[in-house]
Parts: sequence; structure tokens; C-alpha cells
Amino acid sequence: MPKILYLVPNLADPAVARRIDMLRLGGAEMDVAGFRRADTEVPKLDADAYVEIDQTFDARFGQRLVATMRARGSMRQWTGGLGRPDIIMARNLEMLFLANRLKAHWSNQPAIVYECLDIHRLMLRGDAIGIAMRSAERHWARQAEMLITSSPAFMRNYFDVHGAPPAMIVENKVLGSGLERGCNPALGADTTGPIRIGWFGALRCSQSLEALGGLAEAMNGHVEVILRGRPARTEFTDFDAAVAKSPFLHFEGAYRNPQDLPAIYSGVHLAWAIDFFEQGLNSQWLLPNRIYEGCLNGAIPIAVAGTETAAFIERLGIGIVLPDIKPTTLHDMIGMLTPDRLRQLAQAVADLDARLFACGADECRQIVERLSTLSPSRLKSVEAA
Repeated sequence: MPKILYLVPNLADPAVARRIDMLRLGGAEMDVAGFRRADTEVPKLDADAYVEIDQTFDARFGQRLVATMRARGSMRQWTGGLGRPDIIMARNLEMLFLANRLKAHWSNQPAIVYECLDIHRLMLRGDAIGIAMRSAERHWARQAEMLITSSPAFMRNYFDVHGAPPAMIVENKVLGSGLERGCNPALGADTTGPIRIGWFGALRCSQSLEALGGLAEAMNGHVEVILRGRPARTEFTDFDAAVAKSPFLHFEGAYRNPQDLPAIYSGVHLAWAIDFFEQGLNSQWLLPNRIYEGCLNGAIPIAVAGTETAAFIERLGIGIVLPDIKPTTLHDMIGMLTPDRLRQLAQAVADLDARLFACGADECRQIVERLSTLSPSRLKSVEAA
């Protein structure tokens, strides 16, 4: 099995730890190197070697760019404790830039895998900046043997249009087989009490917070909203104030994946799987962690029409797809959720095969085995602009 060096822009991102665990479970040896956000603790990662190149800051793209360039210049220093990998897996574009440079550090050059799980809005601009960013991505991706992404919509709407290496889709499933599964409260004996909506994971959509807060206030106790995860506070005017002003909106902090998933999702009827962070672009195309976490643990997913998330739950015959999140639309949704209807919707989720939402050892091994087939990349011929 291969030895993989994982280059990451944020070492403290929980998704990084999950990817390392997935590849470990599949049989790979793992080293990790990257940047850590200045306000985070040193993470505990299951890696044979851990290298912290530098510290960076959220929402400061310019500072991150400078740190990346500095890392390129100091590569001999921070690679001192790293042995030659078979594969360099680069998470996001700036790490792909470093991987291109780092590849030449070893005479027997490793293969490069480009992991891209979000399409940043800079990549989608129609002006000179967007054109330059896409050109840089195409240039650096020529050295890559494979692309890993998490949603078929990223392929249809971006990579198939702008070009990419051969791709493997690795969904954002919960890691582990034989996991305990949560149970929707609608399937219990006591169906009294408020309808509870859970918005869990990366909390970065101000429209969702406003809509959920307004719904909870209007329903005056008939609906409660539970927030769990990591708020991107730079995306909200004042996240804490918005939560504090409503007695029916509760932020209960971060959670562990997968350990806490059965408990937190068993406490809600509905899982909010709507995100307008990059409306019409990345948010429309992604398949978020919360859709897998929620469905695995019995929560009824709510999505908005026209998104890949909506298409995903419609294919499975589950959940609620809304045309929008206007107050009248949300009020109408709550109005039709009688105890019997909630029970029907919850049972449809509970009846599905857990393997749709969880990635076990066999699937991890298949992913690593496919990576093991990669040969060191060759510089590809320059394509016409």
C-alpha cells in the first residue's frame, strides 16, 4: 500500500483528520504537512510525521497567499523530517502549487493527487482574476495523475468544463462500518413537544440563520432550532447576538464525528441541508457532510430545489425539498408536518441502507487500492489557452 504525504491548508480542519483516518483504514501510510489557523490548537492526527509549515488566518486570502509563497521558498527546511512518499495528495489549489514544487524534491518523483472539495468563488469569476485563477489551476493540475472531488455536480459544472485530470468521486460519508445509528424522535412513543430542526456542521450561511431564527420566533415554541458545529463568524454580522435574541434558537457548540452523531441527530426531527454561502455556485453543487450524517442517524433532510443535495434526496425518495426559504414557505412546511407525516418521513430515512451514508473499511481499501495504481506523473503537453 502507498505512502501518502497529505498537504493541507488547515491542519485543524476536522475533515483533514477524517481523510487521514479514511486512508489509514484503507491501508495507506500517512504523513501530513500544512498550515494551521492561528486561533486553533495543534490537532491530534493519526500521521507518522506531522509538519506545521506556518500559521494562517481565516478569511485573509492575501495572507494565506504570502504564507504559501514563503513555504515554497523554505521547502528544504520543513521537508527535512519527511521521507519520500509514493503520492502527494494536495488539498485545495494552494497545496497543489506546493505539490508541484515539492515533487522535484525527490529524484524518484511521487505522483500527485489534487483533492478539491469546494470550488472557491474566485475560481468562478468571469473577469481577469477568475481567468488567471483557472489558468493557474489547469497549469498545476497537469502534473497531477488524479483529481478527488466529492460531488458529481462539481464535475458537470466545473471540471468537465475547465479541464481536470482523471477523477474519482469520494463522497463525504461518515467514516466507519457497523456504526450506532440514531433514531428520529418521530418514531418514538412520545410525539408531543416542538418540532426540532438541526443545523449542524460548517455554519456559514447568514440567510439560513436569518430564516431559521425568523421561523422559530414566528412559531413561538412550536419549532426549536438546534445549532451545532463551527460558525464561520466572518460570514455573520453577529452570530452570537442572533442566537441570543431568540429563546427558541440554541447553539450547543462543536461535536465529534462520528462519536456524537447518533446523540445529536436523535435530538432533532429535521436536518437543515441548505446553504447559500456561495449561492448558485459551490453551494448549489456540493453534497455536504450533514446530508450523510443526518440521514445515517434518522433525521429528515431539508433541501432547496435545484441543488445537488435536493437531487440526492429525491433519488432516494426521502426528505423535504423546498422551492425557497421564504417565511411563508417555511410556515407552510411546518403546517403539513403532523405527527403521522413526520413518522412517515422519518421511517423512509430509517429504512435506507447505512452504506449509502457511511464509508466502511472495504470502501476505504478500494479508494487506497485505486490510488496505488498511480504512476509518477509526466509533464503533460501544454494545452491551448
